[in-house]
Parts: sequence; C-alpha cells; structure tokens
Amino acid sequence: MEEETQPLKWEGKTSKQLPTARAHEVWPFLEDFCNLHKCFRLDTCYHVDGIPGQPGLIRYCASTVPSSSGGQMESVTIWAKEKLLLIDPIKRCLSYEVIDNNIGMKSYVATIRVLPIHDDEGERGCKIEWSFLCDPVQGQGFEEFSSYIESSLQFMVKKIEDALLPAT
Repeated sequence: MEEETQPLKWEGKTSKQLPTARAHEVWPFLEDFCNLHKCFRLDTCYHVDGIPGQPGLIRYCASTVPSSSGGQMESVTIWAKEKLLLIDPIKRCLSYEVIDNNIGMKSYVATIRVLPIHDDEGERGCKIEWSFLCDPVQGQGFEEFSSYIESSLQFMVKKIEDALLPAT
C-alpha cells in the first residue's frame, strides 16, 4: 500500500468582485491592518508591535468558535499573530505572514490586492484578490483550507459592501 504524499507547499488564489465599489473606496478597509475585525470574521484584532502602516507591524487576531470535545460542545478561542511584510497604497496591496498561532499553521504568507475593473467607460467596480502560499495545515486538507479562504473573502466583501451603502 502506497502512502499518499502531500505537496510541500499549498498555493491558492481567489477573488471576489464588488461591482458598485471603486478600488479607492475599498482599500482603506484592508490598509488598516490592525482593524481587520471590522470586515472579517474575528472577535478581535489589535496592534501588538511595530509602527502602524509600516512593514514589521504585528497584529493579534482571535475568534471564539464552537468545538466538540468528547461529545460535548464548547467554545474555543483560535488565534494568530500576523506580521505585515509589505504594504503599497499606490498598488493597493499588502502581504503578511502568520508568525504564531494555535490553529496548526507552520508557515503562511498571503497577499491581498484591490484591483479596479475597467471597461470602455472607465472604472466599473473592483475586485479583491487573495493569494496564499503555506505549508499544509495540520488537521485540514487543501480543499477545506481553500474553501475557508474563499468563504472568508466572500464574507469580507459583503461586510465592505454593506459599510459602503449610503445611510438611509
């Protein structure tokens, strides 16, 4: 019987369009590295170390999620410390890496970009593109992990679109 071997690294990319939002309206939500909880499924996200808006900045992100242990449902806090590697407000992109966590990640680097969508009449919305390169995540398969990234981006896009709606 042959053992199945996992690839040495997982690599993926997903994107979602925001048809009514322009790139310059969306970028501030992502550029504010320590306030990710405003548009992501997190209970908290805050500054740990470094200069805001500069590479080297470290944030702590955490959420409480349901978990079953021995047939009992309980709440577990999952967390990660993430370091900003690159931020470019002109190109509207940032890269970060997970430097510590309790969710089974050994290495994870992601790049998030906000790209305008143009047609013959000018800018017609934008899209957020999220790409990643990581070691296989303990306890998860690639498809499950990729699906999590995609659903997280979908959630983020909905929160940003809702925040950009005019107040009624």
